[in-house]
Amino acid sequence: MKIRHTYSDLSDEDLLKRFAESSEQEILGQLYTRYIPLVYGLCLKYLQHQEDAEDAVMQIYEELSVKILNYEIASFRTWLYSVAKNHCLQILRKHQPFVFEEISEKVVETDHFEHLLDINENLEKETALNYCLKTLPEEQKRCIVHFFFEECSYADVVELTGFALNKVKSYIQNGKRNLKICMVKILNH
Repeated sequence: MKIRHTYSDLSDEDLLKRFAESSEQEILGQLYTRYIPLVYGLCLKYLQHQEDAEDAVMQIYEELSVKILNYEIASFRTWLYSVAKNHCLQILRKHQPFVFEEISEKVVETDHFEHLLDINENLEKETALNYCLKTLPEEQKRCIVHFFFEECSYADVVELTGFALNKVKSYIQNGKRNLKICMVKILNH
């Protein structure tokens, strides 16, 4: 007869460590249960439908046992929030046409690029940006969209694309350069 353990008094870090050592689903279940309301609320915010949010909560749980072992997690809550957000964004990308929204200035790396992508610029620049983005090689476009438009970190882009970190950085840098060249060419004609 197996004795059931009580893990409720352990910290997230202790549960993560125990799960990494044993891969016991009971431990992961205890850890995830603490954050189900947070994950559900986030999924509901993005997906807008109760059934879709509930499905996403279960799908995220199923993905966790593999993902947890592949990352060094400093804060489970923060990491889980990022995983859940990216999961919802992937669902939305599959079911909705791509729509560009505003770009957060805090993630833009250079003044020249920030000037070109300033959300307060006129419609002509937005149209040029949308056109130029379509001309990028697929790898560059995916990395640019994740990094700038979805405000993903480098680590998030690596996870979403499967590209190595140095490739992600290269695709973003080259994509920015190619966007700038294309936009300058279009806007100066």
